[in-house]
Amino acid sequence: MVMRSYQTVPKQQKYTAKQFDMEFPSEDACLEYVMQRRWPNGLALCVRCKAERKHYRVTGRTAYACMGCGNHIFPLAGTIFHKSSTPLRTWFYVIRLMTSTRVGVSAKHIQRETGVTYKCAWRMMKQVRLLMADRIGLQGPVEMDEAYFDARKTDAKATVFGIVERGGRVIARVVPDAKQSTILPIVGEVLPPKTMIYTDDHATYDGLRWMGQSHKHAVVNHSKGYVDGYAHTNTVDGFWSLVKRGIKGVYYQVGMEYLQSYLNEYTFRYNRRKVMYPMFRLLAERTTTQVCPCAREAKLLAKPE
Repeated sequence: MVMRSYQTVPKQQKYTAKQFDMEFPSEDACLEYVMQRRWPNGLALCVRCKAERKHYRVTGRTAYACMGCGNHIFPLAGTIFHKSSTPLRTWFYVIRLMTSTRVGVSAKHIQRETGVTYKCAWRMMKQVRLLMADRIGLQGPVEMDEAYFDARKTDAKATVFGIVERGGRVIARVVPDAKQSTILPIVGEVLPPKTMIYTDDHATYDGLRWMGQSHKHAVVNHSKGYVDGYAHTNTVDGFWSLVKRGIKGVYYQVGMEYLQSYLNEYTFRYNRRKVMYPMFRLLAERTTTQVCPCAREAKLLAKPE
């Protein structure tokens, strides 16, 4: 009898529920994590002292006070947690759930797991997906293809264009159509010159050789077969399959206006599937690096002496 081999997660990528409970046992631990990520060792610019000062935790508040003048700073300001009444540990738990799955997790599941309302769970997931958005460039050889997704509450189909590195990363963008005038500017944005590109025989890709970037282009005719030497689109087709199965099996349908955010979620996980570091940590770190400036601090710093 032949034993079936199963995929295993490398030790460096694992982040278990036990590890989460040890690292984030309380609200204070979550707040301290955000503080240390934004201002290591509590050293932050005080807008009153106009100097970098040590700040200490203010009991009972999500704030830290300057040791010199007592002015408060708020680590959650400008983050996705800003002005949220949901416990901070629940936010981190949702981030762990969204990074520990391959095909996605539903808002109903998060509602059951955390005890928040469905509306709150949906909003939290929407905010976390904002952190998952990537603006990256790719390296060849690449495959590109367009896909069509059923849009919620409409008979129209949403067009999505994707480019994937063989064995590497992917970008997926909702586009108005699959015309050359739409597709070629995206290709010019994310690919360097002289890239080896594999596509199917869709007429949209006929202009790749002539867009002034010296790209090399090989085509596979799917009416004759799915592989022609090195020419195939199996990698990007596999990604489309993953996304479509996930959306249909977990979310059922996605509104046209939200489809890009769901694609961001899938591409974030796909692009980091080989990174030897827990995906939860990668996304948790983004909660403090992708922040909006605090309006109050910006206003105080802009005041003349």
